[in-house]
Amino acid sequence: MIQKRQTSAVAFTLLAVFSGVALADTEPKQIGAFDDWLAYSYDAADSKVCYVSSTPKSSEPKNAKRDPAFFLVTHMPGRKPPVKGEVSTIIGYPFKEGQIVKLTIDDQNYEMFSKGDTAWVDTGSDKKIVAAMKAGKSLKIEGTSWRGTRTVDTYSLSGISAALAAIDKACN
Repeated sequence: MIQKRQTSAVAFTLLAVFSGVALADTEPKQIGAFDDWLAYSYDAADSKVCYVSSTPKSSEPKNAKRDPAFFLVTHMPGRKPPVKGEVSTIIGYPFKEGQIVKLTIDDQNYEMFSKGDTAWVDTGSDKKIVAAMKAGKSLKIEGTSWRGTRTVDTYSLSGISAALAAIDKACN
């Protein structure tokens, strides 16, 4: 349980940093735990924020020196324009500049763009990827660090539909 709390605190901090959200006085509240996914909400200065987060079930190479990795789907309904289902990953190291990050859900491939230690998909792909996540079994992220180390993180999609339903309800 302590590790989950530490992981969620790291995820919240990183989410706030990469999304440009000004931290409000409140900490994120866990909405629920859904198999391999956790759902959270908090009030930022400009919007209520709801997100789901998971950590990899496996990572290769095992000896790579990096911070924890996360995969997230975020809603920020108060933003202009509103954000719903923003897909991203925080990889735990700076990506090699200009390298495409590969996202695979079961056997379907998508491309992500990166900046620093975070990668996103283009805005038009978020909805399709979230639908694929709900129908899928596993998700992989393949990236290359600024040092040239290629990593592969594998996530379980068990619980993603319930976790997304929880943030849909919390951030409607």
